[in-house]
Amino acid sequence: MAVTLADLVARAADRARRLSQRFPGSLAKDDLPWLVIEAFDADVRGHVERDPRIEDERDRVLIAAVKLAETPPEEEAELSAARDHLVDAIDFLEQSVLRFGLVNRRAAKLRLGDAGQRVGRSGGIGSGSAP
Repeated sequence: MAVTLADLVARAADRARRLSQRFPGSLAKDDLPWLVIEAFDADVRGHVERDPRIEDERDRVLIAAVKLAETPPEEEAELSAARDHLVDAIDFLEQSVLRFGLVNRRAAKLRLGDAGQRVGRSGGIGSGSAP
């Protein structure tokens, strides 16, 4: 089965969620925001047409990751709330890309979808769920 851009979006979101669950722990607080967004930037961002709605959601993920990283580990309730907020931001980013993202020519050349097609309609995870 061919990998689609929708598949890469799902993988990036899953990786980000796993990282948020592992914090604090083996991740340095200064690294958390960039690690959470790393797979999205590497595998997704360069394959969709620029859209301010997607960029805004990406920024929300970074802000939520910074807030989680700055939450004292001994404050369990605050840490849990900050983690939940980050996971919500990741979910919104994933849904934003699936709903608003358009496959660009670069991604089409890599056979991740058809140029101009909505990411959520490119097959794989999220196929048909976007309006």
